[in-house]
Amino acid sequence: MHIMTVCLGNVCRSPAAEAVLVRALDEAGIEGVSVSSAGTADYHVGERPNPASGAEGERRGYAFTSRGAQFGADDFDRADLVLAMDSSNEEDLLALARTPEEAARVVRLGAFAPDAGEGDGVRDVPDPWGQSREAFVAMYDQVEEAVAGLVAALREGRLEEVVAAQRVRR
Repeated sequence: MHIMTVCLGNVCRSPAAEAVLVRALDEAGIEGVSVSSAGTADYHVGERPNPASGAEGERRGYAFTSRGAQFGADDFDRADLVLAMDSSNEEDLLALARTPEEAARVVRLGAFAPDAGEGDGVRDVPDPWGQSREAFVAMYDQVEEAVAGLVAALREGRLEEVVAAQRVRR
């Protein structure tokens, strides 16, 4: 299985989610899952993560190995699950999907958070670009919480159930 995390520029949220997910899968002993990240825009292709995002991630013990990339329709050929960081990213990804099957692989990361479905439904992971350190701290807290839910869904065989519930909310 290959999971892609996707935000707008691929330098704040999606590389953070990639690093958090890689470590969480390793700690859970889940094998056979690879992870990469991309952005819906080409603003930062080839760049390392945003310094503030990287610093907060490194403070938490995460490693960053990827560089900025842009998500293209051909990425659906290798991605089994595409995790959008917010509703805008989700819309951009759905517009790139060439088939209903590809569109069905797109889900917001927040669908795996413990509060998913409450109140307004799935929370977006806000873009911390250009904001204070606190925004990056909050972003990592939210990503870690949702990734824990994703890993639990994988371990318990509930991944498709969560993804299907998200599709119903769209």
